[in-house]
Amino acid sequence: MPFSLADVNRVAHELWPLSGAEAWDAPGLVTGDLSQDIRSIHLAVDAVADSVDEAIAAGADLLLVHHPLLLRGVTSIAEDRYKGALLSRLIRANCALLAAHTNADIVTDGVSDTLATRLGLRNARPIVPGATPDVGLGRVGELSEPVSLGHLARRLGDLLPATASGVRVAGDYGAMVTRVSLCGGAGDSLLREPAVLGSDVYITSDLRHHPASESREQSRLTGDTPALIDVSHWASEWLWLDGAAEQLRTALPGTQVTVSDLRTDPWDFVIMQ
Repeated sequence: MPFSLADVNRVAHELWPLSGAEAWDAPGLVTGDLSQDIRSIHLAVDAVADSVDEAIAAGADLLLVHHPLLLRGVTSIAEDRYKGALLSRLIRANCALLAAHTNADIVTDGVSDTLATRLGLRNARPIVPGATPDVGLGRVGELSEPVSLGHLARRLGDLLPATASGVRVAGDYGAMVTRVSLCGGAGDSLLREPAVLGSDVYITSDLRHHPASESREQSRLTGDTPALIDVSHWASEWLWLDGAAEQLRTALPGTQVTVSDLRTDPWDFVIMQ
């Protein structure tokens, strides 16, 4: 007996409670009939043309994504606009759309926790604790043994799926690091957090020029800010999908759950100067 979309929606909100979402966020069900049967779920980071095509071609009843398609308000879903076109294709294919965003970032086995686990951090805990000690923004922990900053960056390069932007580093290649803080996705808002300032290196995505420059200049002056590693936003979050799929398979036995391997990072190539 297949589960209904209402069942899947309930399970998703048990795994990634909406109460944990940031105030500006828009996770949850985007489109779909709560009474429809869900036999197949397809996971992706982004709801874009390629991932929607992939879900429909696979016959998925639900596309579950990390990034909400309607994060910012829209006044039209006409099909000459890409969000309207994607929603229309999903509705015609009877494929529901559900997003788990910042509510999936903060939990155990969430986006940042997965990255910390895959890096082998010990005693990983939130940078900014939430309602309970194991829930919150980002993670900070220790490597089992010190490694050079360059070695850690190469380890990340091997761990994450390849993208045009690669792995960017601010800091001495040979500097030894043990204490690591990280935030999957865009995390420069955490640069001044005490747990980040007390780390040897901070790993995140979408580091802007001014926050990164100010952090490095402060480090040159006083040595009290970490080295920085900037990775692809999409790549840092893609790692979470396999674990999320396994959680859904356990909670929804008999439901087919697949993970997209499509690279939906927006950058296609880079010119080295």
